[in-house]
Amino acid sequence: MLTARENMIECIKGGNPDRFVNQYEAISLLFHPFMFVSPLVQKGQENVQNAWGVYNSFPEGTPGAFPVHTPDKIVIKDIEHWQDYVHAPSLDFTDEQWAMCKGMYDAVDGTKSMKATFVAPGIFEQCHHLGEISNTLMNLYEYPDEMHDLIAYLTEFELKLAEGICEHLKPEAIFHHDDWGSQKSTFMSVGMFEDFYVEPYKQVYKYYKDHGVSYIFHHSDSYAATLVPDMIEMGIDVWQGAFSTNDIPDLLQKYGNKITYMGGIENHLVDFDGWTEENCERVTVGMMEACGMKNFIPCIAQGGPGSVFPGVYQCMWDIIDKYNIEHFGCTQEEIDANRLPINIMF
Repeated sequence: MLTARENMIECIKGGNPDRFVNQYEAISLLFHPFMFVSPLVQKGQENVQNAWGVYNSFPEGTPGAFPVHTPDKIVIKDIEHWQDYVHAPSLDFTDEQWAMCKGMYDAVDGTKSMKATFVAPGIFEQCHHLGEISNTLMNLYEYPDEMHDLIAYLTEFELKLAEGICEHLKPEAIFHHDDWGSQKSTFMSVGMFEDFYVEPYKQVYKYYKDHGVSYIFHHSDSYAATLVPDMIEMGIDVWQGAFSTNDIPDLLQKYGNKITYMGGIENHLVDFDGWTEENCERVTVGMMEACGMKNFIPCIAQGGPGSVFPGVYQCMWDIIDKYNIEHFGCTQEEIDANRLPINIMF
């Protein structure tokens, strides 16, 4: 039997996986020093200011944190003078800070799981975290020069962060967040997305791959089917968070093994008050059988292992294991021996 990591690689290559990859079983999400300087907001916290000056809250009953954009808390007050408001935090960390993170990487069994550096938010999200999403989308139309300059500034920050990650941590994968759409549509047209965001991402993801990173996982829990050709051009190996509204079976037919889809099971389909095991099984197995196990990883769509309502992620985990045992001749003991224990992060 393949280890979870080996099986995921076969899936991504469109090769010969010997069972379905079970959600995040083959990815260990690991941090870098900036995440301790500007930490993610924890569930239940409100109005926590990060190193960029952005306030975030993480209400109970939601899958993640959100920026707070009351007028007094929007960082960019005037896009024509964004330089007066946006000041990139320092990325100069001590050897001790890097060593602390490196110890976490060294502790992971890399034969069973990919060591993946977690990077969030992404370039588009950072734009609207700083400037509020409606303002940011309008600014792409009304102030394209200023937005190009802001994006270039944020890209330089990402490239410097990438330099430190590759030099000190040497991960096998990058798990990068940046939501590009809602449930039914992208936040902007394909042409506008290509004008503003494709080249910056090509720079960032090329840097990682040129410096030892093998796999790029990009999280966007959304509709973004129209952006798949751009994702391929950017160098994304796995689109994590792909909603079922993208018609994943159709995307698999159109683009073959050029990109892998990890998701298909958005929270609202399984993760709600009063959720049931029967519904989880119907949705999860339905997506597995519709998509197959090459270039598709059945997974809750949110950007990390876990769920809003306790027990849902574990239930899906058990359902996928059960399917693999029944259809591919493996045992629970063999599956568990070839992966790390379940890790619920969010």
